[in-house]
Amino acid sequence: MNKIKITYYVSTGLLSLAMALSTYAYLVNPATKAGFQHLGFPDYFRVELGIAKGLAAIALWIPFRLAKEVAYTGLSISFVSALIAHVAIGDPASVFIAPLIVLTILVTSYVTYLKLQALTNKSE
Repeated sequence: MNKIKITYYVSTGLLSLAMALSTYAYLVNPATKAGFQHLGFPDYFRVELGIAKGLAAIALWIPFRLAKEVAYTGLSISFVSALIAHVAIGDPASVFIAPLIVLTILVTSYVTYLKLQALTNKSE
């Protein structure tokens, strides 16, 4: 297995795990509910976002390019929006470092996904 493939599977696995844990937290953790209230978001948004992150975690492994692209795009918007929301409300950096780390993992997964696609297309 080459380095690109390993990096892709590890980063995508970590991203999927983070989204699965996030889905659980968004749907059942009272602290997450309080965090959304702190940011001024309605409660239904927490539920919608939790479900969307769970679906994205699954879509990252579906062998259809459109599903992956939608998942990567949606998650990117989610993490950037989380970062902006925390900065706008004046939260300390320790609060918004997690979305930044997961965004870095997402970018790694996406870049290696594109490289694998290019290698696959080249060999066909």
